[in-house]
Amino acid sequence: MVSETSSVSSSSTSKFCNTFNNRIFSDVAGDITIIVDGESFLLHKFPLVSRSGKIRKMVADARGSNMSKLELFNLPGGPQSFELAAKFCYGANFEITSMNVAQLRCAAEYLEMTEDYREENLISRTETYLNEVVFQSLEKAVEVLSTCKPLLPIAEEIGLLNRCVDATAMNTCKEQLVSGLSRIDCDGGSGKLKMDCAEWWIEDLTILRVDLYQRVISAMRRAGVRLDSIVKSLMHYAQTLLKGIGKCQIWDPSRVKLNSGAAENEDKVIVETIVSLLPTEKSISVPLSFSFGMLRMAIMVDATLACRLELERRISFHLEMASLDDLLIPCVQTGDSLFDISTVHRILVNFVQQIEEEEPEESSQYGYESECLGSPDHGSVLKVGRLVDEYLAEIAPDPYLNLQKFIAMIEILPDYARVVDDGLYRAVDIYLKAHPTLDENDCKMLCKLIDCQKLSQEACNHASLNDRLPVQMAVRVLYLEQLRLKNALSGSYGDGLLLSQRISSGIPSAAMSPRDNYASLRRENRDLKQEISRMRVRLSELEKEQVFMKQGMMEKSGPGKTLLTSLSRGIGRIGIFSGPAGGNGVNRQKSGRKLQGSERKKGRRQSHSVS
Repeated sequence: MVSETSSVSSSSTSKFCNTFNNRIFSDVAGDITIIVDGESFLLHKFPLVSRSGKIRKMVADARGSNMSKLELFNLPGGPQSFELAAKFCYGANFEITSMNVAQLRCAAEYLEMTEDYREENLISRTETYLNEVVFQSLEKAVEVLSTCKPLLPIAEEIGLLNRCVDATAMNTCKEQLVSGLSRIDCDGGSGKLKMDCAEWWIEDLTILRVDLYQRVISAMRRAGVRLDSIVKSLMHYAQTLLKGIGKCQIWDPSRVKLNSGAAENEDKVIVETIVSLLPTEKSISVPLSFSFGMLRMAIMVDATLACRLELERRISFHLEMASLDDLLIPCVQTGDSLFDISTVHRILVNFVQQIEEEEPEESSQYGYESECLGSPDHGSVLKVGRLVDEYLAEIAPDPYLNLQKFIAMIEILPDYARVVDDGLYRAVDIYLKAHPTLDENDCKMLCKLIDCQKLSQEACNHASLNDRLPVQMAVRVLYLEQLRLKNALSGSYGDGLLLSQRISSGIPSAAMSPRDNYASLRRENRDLKQEISRMRVRLSELEKEQVFMKQGMMEKSGPGKTLLTSLSRGIGRIGIFSGPAGGNGVNRQKSGRKLQGSERKKGRRQSHSVS
C-alpha cells in the first residue's frame, strides 16, 4: 500500500522552467525548448527522451534538421500537467494527490511514458496510486472524477472515468453496509436496523458535473444502493444547483433574461437528467413539494414535454397530499391567465385515470367486497375534490381566465368527489363577480354544474339572495329548501326509505357479469356514502335550528313554566325520523317512543351493514 501521497511526493511548489532563463541545472545549458499552449519550457533532451516515447520520436524525426523547439498540441491538463511530468523525468520531488493524479495519468498517456522506456515510469506510478489509494476511498474517487472535465477525451479512452464511477458506487455500498451494521439497535434483542443513518456522501456528489453525476447514480442503482438514499441525493443535488427550487415564487420575466443562454440550457439539462434518474418503483415515494418544485423549474427552463408529463404523472399518485400553494403554478406565457391551469388539468386527468385503472385491479384481486364506504381511495377523491374547489376559488378572480378552462376544471372530477357543493358554489360566485360581462347563457351553463341538493343551509340562504345567479337557479334553490323543510317537519321517511331501497336492491343480478356486478356495487356504495353524508349535514342543521328555537322560547316564556312545558311537549311530538304520534294518552306516547326506538335501532343496523 502507498500513502495518500506518492513516495516521490514532497511539499515543493516552486515554479519549474517556465521561461528560457529558468534551468533545472544551473551549470548545463538547455538544449531544447518545449512549447505547450504558448508557454515555453527550456529543458534538456536526455531526461525527456529517456522516459517519454512521444518526445523521443519527435526528436528522432527532427534529427536531420537543426531543430531546438518542439510544440505539443492538445496535451491533457496543459502547461501544469507538462510541468509535473517534466519534474518526474528529472527526478524532482512533487506530490501525487487525488487532485493531480488524473491529469498526471492522462499526460503520461499522451507522452507515452510506459514501461517500455523506463521501469516504474509515470503511467505505472499513477496507476499504483489510483488502485491503492483513490479507488479504495469514496471521497477521493469523487475528487478525481471532478477533475476529469478538462481531460476529455483521453480520460474516457483510458477508462479512468468508468473506473472512478464504479469505485464510487462500490464504496457507497460498503459505506451503507458498515453504517447500517454499526447502527443495529440491539435493545431487547430485536436487532432492528436503523435506516436513518447520515448519508455524508450525498454532499460530496454535488461537485460533479451533471453528466458524471448521472453516470454515478446509474452505477449506484446497479450496485444495489438503497433507492431512498438515491432520492435524497437527487433532491440535494437539485436544490444545490437549481436555486429556489423549493419556493413557490411568482413568475418573473426578468429572471429568464438573466438566466438566458448557457446558464438556462445548463439548468434545463439538470432538470431533465434528475427527472430521468428518479426511481420508477411505486414503493419509493418522492416528496410532493420536491416534485412540484421540479415541475416549476421544468416549465421555467422549457424542459421537454416528456419530462413535464413524467413529473405530472408522479404528482398525480399523491395528489391528495398536495396543498393549495402547490397547485398555484405561475403561467410563463404572456397574455394568458396568471396561473398555469393546463398543467393542473393534466395532473387531475392522470389522477382520475389512476382511479379508473385501479377498479378492475381491485375487482380481480379482492373480489366484490373489496371496497366499503370508508375506503382510502374514496377518501383521497374527497380530499382532491376539496382541494380543487379551493383552487377554483383562488383562480376565479383572474380577469384573463377563460370560461371554458374554468368549466373544464370543474367537470374533470367525478360527481362523487364532492359530497357538499358549497366550495364549488363559492368558486362560481367569485368567478361571476370577477367577470360581470358574462352573458346569460354562459351564466346558466356555469351554474348548471352546481348540484343544489348538495348545498348546505347557509349556502342555500346565500344563493336565494344572490342577484348574480340566474333566476332559474334561485327558484330551484327555494323550491328545494321548501321541500326539505316540509320533509323535516312532517317526519318523512324519504331519505331513509331511499337508503333502504338502495341497500335491498344491491344484490347482483344473475344476468350481469361478475365485473359489471362489482362496478355496480362500487357505484351504489359511492351514492350511499353521499346520501349518508348529506343526511348527516341536514341532521346537524336541524339540530342547530331546534336548539335556537328552544333558546328563543325560553327567553320569551319568562319565569313561568306553563308555556315552556306546553311548547316542549309540542316539539317532542315532531319526529324527524319517526312517524307522527297518535292520540294524546300517556300509553300511546310510550308506545310511540318504543316504536321510535326500535326504528332507530333498525336504521343503525341497516347503515352499519353498508358503511
